Amino acid sequence: MAMRSHYCGLVTEALMGQTVTLCGWVNRRRDHGGVIFVDVRDREGYVQVVCDPDRAEMFGVAEDLRNEFCIQVKGLVRARPDGTVNANLKSGKIEVLCHELKVLNPSVTPPFQLDEENLSETTRLTHRVLDLRRPYMQNNLMLRYRVTMEVRKFLDANGFVDIETPMLTKSTPEGARDYLVPSRVHDGHFFALPQSPQLFKQLLMVAGFDRYYQITKCFRDEDLRADRQPEFTQIDIETSFMEEEDIRGMFQGMIKTVFQNTLGVDLGEFPVMSYQEAAHRYGSDKPDLRVKLEFTELTDVMADVDFKVFSTPATTKGGRVVALCVPGGAEITRGEIDNYGEFVKIYGAKGLAWIKVNDVTKGREGLQSPVVKNLHDAALAEILKRTGAKNGDLLFFGADKEKIVNDAIGALRIKIGHSAFGKKNGLFEDRWAPLWVVDFPMFEHDEESDRWMAVHHPFTAPKDGHEDYMVTAPEKCISKGYDMVLNGWEMGGGSV
Repeated sequence: MAMRSHYCGLVTEALMGQTVTLCGWVNRRRDHGGVIFVDVRDREGYVQVVCDPDRAEMFGVAEDLRNEFCIQVKGLVRARPDGTVNANLKSGKIEVLCHELKVLNPSVTPPFQLDEENLSETTRLTHRVLDLRRPYMQNNLMLRYRVTMEVRKFLDANGFVDIETPMLTKSTPEGARDYLVPSRVHDGHFFALPQSPQLFKQLLMVAGFDRYYQITKCFRDEDLRADRQPEFTQIDIETSFMEEEDIRGMFQGMIKTVFQNTLGVDLGEFPVMSYQEAAHRYGSDKPDLRVKLEFTELTDVMADVDFKVFSTPATTKGGRVVALCVPGGAEITRGEIDNYGEFVKIYGAKGLAWIKVNDVTKGREGLQSPVVKNLHDAALAEILKRTGAKNGDLLFFGADKEKIVNDAIGALRIKIGHSAFGKKNGLFEDRWAPLWVVDFPMFEHDEESDRWMAVHHPFTAPKDGHEDYMVTAPEKCISKGYDMVLNGWEMGGGSV
């Protein structure tokens, strides 16, 4: 006889009147006037099991059950009594009347409840098995499985071949340090764990495997961050004989299919934005379009003001001055403004200038800020005009090297947009916001070595018509690189 006939979470009214055998863990036990109710949990969800005292042997076992006991239940599926239906469960319209009950493995009292939310990372890792039983973690792992399955189905249907590449390889220049593995056979020599299968997939293209993919482990010896892990899994893809637009179209289709089939979400069409436009408007090459705040360019306006904090970067090569207009921001307290000033220093900014707009019709007199006295009337008028500031708005300013301004004010934009204030005042739109960022620079200037360094790997081509710039004007050279961005996170990227 099979040890289990059905998963707990999949027992529905379709099985009404049938006898089922279930295996799972006790999520909760309740004694209601002599009748014991047990919520049994497995990876698919919960089912309510009813233990009636008229089956004495079974009932005696039920009386001793505690949370996280692993049990086997055999019983009859029946409808729940009126008024006891649980609409939140797939099995919420039925219950299982227990005929036989067996404890497969007892449990000591768990150190925490599985539905407890505020668990420390140390507690979770110390009791990792229990942590992985929690619905949140189970749902994450099942979602990951479904995403992987949908990716494979899509790529298989589009003629891609799944090919494994070596895990022990030669160290090559990449974006981070390698993890090294000493060779037992060749004393003093080391293998490197791959940061990506880049060289191997290029070999496969030359060999004629024109559509390759692999869901593979990669390794980067770098500090742990929210979007950086020493060991991670990536969907690695390479194609031949396809133009950039065709590649983007195909993998936009893949991600849309994955979201539709796993979350029921229609991502719609992905807007396309150049790297230059993204940096100009949002200070980032992966802008979060849910935040409805944009930079206002003021570099030219600040060139002739007496305030050197603004005029120096405005007249220095590589400098930039921008404003970030926050609608309704006048309600932000001075203490909060000071905190924002400390926040931008993390990104290299020296501070944060600001202006509160009390009455735009009064010009200078309607503005509140320590910096107003340092700006002439024409500059103030142009600032208000370009930002479109209204009464009750707050203007923040960034003035420094372009990278510092983009990083600092870009981070401030995200922080304000995601804050309680931002959400209350409609500065954040709760939606999925995908886009393509294209036309990345081919090179970036390294100040320490005073050299132009490649931004991408060696297999990235320059944009058509930019070939000569690789030698004559590297700062103008644009690549055929592209990134897929979702809600401010880089989901993937590639190049031709």
